[in-house]
Amino acid sequence: MSYKKLEIWKQAKELSILIHQMTSRLPNFEQFEEGSQIRRSSKSVCINIVEGYGRRFYKNEFIRFIIFAIDSNDETMVHLEILFETGSLTDRVQFEILKRKIETLGRMLNKFMFAVKHHHMKFD
Repeated sequence: MSYKKLEIWKQAKELSILIHQMTSRLPNFEQFEEGSQIRRSSKSVCINIVEGYGRRFYKNEFIRFIIFAIDSNDETMVHLEILFETGSLTDRVQFEILKRKIETLGRMLNKFMFAVKHHHMKFD
């Protein structure tokens, strides 16, 4: 099996692309400040899923990288909220869609971590 078959990876990648597209419409000064931060944190979710999957034979390492992905997902949410609350992201519909996707991915990551903790070797 490949990490590309993991639903959490697919969702994280989709979110990262949507975040990237959203930041291209931010004011110029935000593209290099908060925009850069949210792009990096959303990409970090994908990357940590891949790195964890690469270490899937080592349960504690696998869990550690899933925790990193959860942390990066939470960071992405904070950046999104800051962009919206400061008025740099003005599209409420886009904000709500991204917020729901981040929340859904967070729940998925937590369930995945629970599954790894309790059914570790089924992820081969």
